[in-house]
Amino acid sequence: MHVTGHTRGGKRPGIRDVATAAGVSYQTVSRVINDHPSVKPATRERVLAAIEALGFRRSATALALASGRARSVTVLTANTTHYGYAATLQGIEEAARAAGYTVAIGVLESDTVADVRTEVRRAADTGGGLIVMAYDTAGVRALAAVPTELPVVGVVETPSRPPAGHRPWVWTDDREAARTVTRHLLDLGHRTVHYVAIPSSTRRTGQRTAGWRDALRAAGAPVPRPLAGSWDPAGGYQAGLRLARDPSVTAILCGNDDLALGVIRALHEAGRAIPGEVSVAGFDDAPHSAFLTPSLTTVRLDFTGLGRAAFGRLHGLLEAAAPVAPRPVSVPLLIVRESSGPPPAPLPPTPPSEAPRA
Repeated sequence: MHVTGHTRGGKRPGIRDVATAAGVSYQTVSRVINDHPSVKPATRERVLAAIEALGFRRSATALALASGRARSVTVLTANTTHYGYAATLQGIEEAARAAGYTVAIGVLESDTVADVRTEVRRAADTGGGLIVMAYDTAGVRALAAVPTELPVVGVVETPSRPPAGHRPWVWTDDREAARTVTRHLLDLGHRTVHYVAIPSSTRRTGQRTAGWRDALRAAGAPVPRPLAGSWDPAGGYQAGLRLARDPSVTAILCGNDDLALGVIRALHEAGRAIPGEVSVAGFDDAPHSAFLTPSLTTVRLDFTGLGRAAFGRLHGLLEAAAPVAPRPVSVPLLIVRESSGPPPAPLPPTPPSEAPRA
């Protein structure tokens, strides 16, 4: 095992430099760093004091050689730019760095079975463990293709049933989040809420769509046909142009904040005031949501915490810790801003015109 740092001359020292500074053998330094029980307490304190004084840090590569385990994690994902993906990756990296692990990213550029299997095989060959972001077809196929002997954690949509114990998953409660924001719009007095959906990771209805529908049905409200969007503002813009033409539309929920950005633009171009005529709500509380005009009502999900939890589950597998019971990572939080309000008041009836005088 080695430690690395910088001496006064700028050189990055090895284990023998640490041994010299502490006045012990390099074998003793190795035992201290690897927490071997055979080292006397006074000797251990002297070695640790020397390391602290010199500002040395552990080398992850040397630790892997000493322990026989690769202290690395590979994240397989089809996207690294959309907010939910990017924030989850941030959480994984933060937690891994704190634990002395390195993180590699394998991008699933295609969702074909052959291409996905190739990428999974490449990730498996690096050793360590895998985290698969299964929010889309490529990710779902990758999670299913991981060899059973390889430690893996899936970051998934809210599951319809608990995952098998040997393949832990983590998720945010998208379904409850959608119910929460839909109830908010209904409570403002809207007769119903229209929905622009993000793609689902399965062929079944996505959990955000399901939660939106749950809330409408529970309130006895009409359930409009959801509009298929995408992940980006362009999809929201196209859906918004269609909805803007319907004067009965007074509330729109979007499957993410980027879709809401496109819907707001389409409503603005159509002359529909927000929220005076149409309320708009998003999903995720992306950083730009608070700075739109009007600022966006949305529901916040802790994606960074989700990434930390994903690494935590994987770290437990790699270190043979006790398994953690599957559960949602965080409770959704409704963020009410300027883009939602009561529906427009109905126009008063037009009084009959007076009869012309004779």
